[in-house]
Amino acid sequence: MKSTKLKHKYTDAELADSFVFRTKISSKDRQSMDVDLAAARKKVQAKTSVKDQYYAELLRLRFLMEDEIRTSAFNENNSFTSFLRKYIKLSYKAYKDFALDIGLNVTELSQILNNHRAPSDNTIIRLELHSSNFIPAKIWFRLLEKERLNKLDNDMLIREREAKYVKRKLKL
Repeated sequence: MKSTKLKHKYTDAELADSFVFRTKISSKDRQSMDVDLAAARKKVQAKTSVKDQYYAELLRLRFLMEDEIRTSAFNENNSFTSFLRKYIKLSYKAYKDFALDIGLNVTELSQILNNHRAPSDNTIIRLELHSSNFIPAKIWFRLLEKERLNKLDNDMLIREREAKYVKRKLKL
């Protein structure tokens, strides 16, 4: 609806409360506004404590994980192991220290991170406990299951290999 029609239908106060009006901003003004916004953000970030920054990064990671679970397409960059690597890097410089903190053999963690072994249910529970229940085990588990479903859907070699064991198929 055009703004002239809106002015006949609503009062100025109602329009101000209910609508966002577009304004034309010159590129020079936009650049100035962008610089001001960047300066304001930098000022706020400088005041943020290390603990709050860590919490924000952890929250960001959890939201990314939840978003990945909701999407139907599988993205290799958002696999279980990629999120686990990001999670570890939030607090640790070495994977060895993380493995010790969750009572996991360093070799086993390495195998999980390199997709040579799937994490056990116990490992997933330990991830939940390590995050003080901030990232629940069900999120980790759903990421892992999404990855496994993708592999099951797209791995034709498994179908070929297992086809020899099926003697009679249903006739539909």
